[in-house]
Amino acid sequence: MKIDVVSIFPEYLQPLNLSLVGKAIENGIVDLGVHDLRQWTHDRHRTVDDTPYGGGAGMVMKPEPWGEALDDLAPVGADPDDSTAASGSRPRLLIMTPAGRPFTQRIADELADADHLIVACGRYEGIDARVAEDAATRMQVDEISIGDYVLNGGEAAALVIIEAVVRLLPGVIGNPESLAEESHAAGQDGLLEYPLYTKPQSWRGLDVPDILFSGHHAKIAGWRREQAEALTRRRRPDLLPEISDPPSGPGALHIERASAEDAGEIVTVQRAAFVSEALANKTLALPAFTQTVDEVRTSLADAVVLVARQGSSAVHRGRVIGSVLGRLTDDDAWYIGRLVVAPDRQGEGIGGRLLRAIEEAAPAECRTIRLVTGSEGPNSSFYSRHGYRVISHEPHDGSEIVNMEKALDSVGS
Repeated sequence: MKIDVVSIFPEYLQPLNLSLVGKAIENGIVDLGVHDLRQWTHDRHRTVDDTPYGGGAGMVMKPEPWGEALDDLAPVGADPDDSTAASGSRPRLLIMTPAGRPFTQRIADELADADHLIVACGRYEGIDARVAEDAATRMQVDEISIGDYVLNGGEAAALVIIEAVVRLLPGVIGNPESLAEESHAAGQDGLLEYPLYTKPQSWRGLDVPDILFSGHHAKIAGWRREQAEALTRRRRPDLLPEISDPPSGPGALHIERASAEDAGEIVTVQRAAFVSEALANKTLALPAFTQTVDEVRTSLADAVVLVARQGSSAVHRGRVIGSVLGRLTDDDAWYIGRLVVAPDRQGEGIGGRLLRAIEEAAPAECRTIRLVTGSEGPNSSFYSRHGYRVISHEPHDGSEIVNMEKALDSVGS
């Protein structure tokens, strides 16, 4: 990833050469360029600001230096509306401003897929609005805020955003699975992370919870989930509407048994959701890509297929935004497959709700739940957090799949 930062105080960005971000730069994972905006000025005083039109306090950063800086840093000729170009191949301009959209982990995940980020650190009252308007003709522009408060400039915000993004890049964090279990992570359903403990077992009269020594992975996963939900409810209740059951009404999310009428939407959601899985595992040989609408309709007869639907009313069934399948195997295990959530709704806890619903749909004679997923990507970590353990790895069409299992008596415990 290439990152260019433009500031009138380039020294402010020196901490990026430390710790994991610094190592990512040393190892060639990140190509970082820090630039002084004043190098694109042409007067004796290297002026970058002027008084605002319409009056008011403070100064506004002039458009000319910013325009020239972006002309030099951004490739010429990129069309932001060109659907044939890879989304990550165009430069992406991030303007630090308290008037921007709030920065979240979901945005960090999105930015980590970019090839080239240009970070504009404003000062004074901000940057002339025409800079963003002009830049949008050749690159994607995001105006971003790191919180509901005001700083003297955008440099501190740039440090926050760059670290949040770089740590998500492959090869930066030693154990990539740890990223999926952090607070706000999509695989964590947007919850705050559960409490963490290490040695010694007892310290100053405080003991590590006994459950963590039980060796029962499903019960540990359940305990951690309960702790994460309780912590989120206590400290960040504003996050709960996305992870808890929505209220009833026209916009509510409903999980229900699929019908033949849903087959087309299920196929559409499957194919959209499995693109990331295919890219992560470097194969298109996935049944989710080849299954037809008629085959989905047929599966409704010999399996339990659930859909997550939103926006239902008396006259409108609402959009299908997720689905999952459960089927009884010959040895009385409950097989779960095709758990998918529409890409624009991922990270809201819908996948976790679908998983719990299909687990609860298992017949009484079942004692084991099984599933298969790719070895690369976040899916295996998602299932591990919900109590599933890896049974075996198998080669599959040039890639690798993972067989996972969970004792049914641990469901809901």
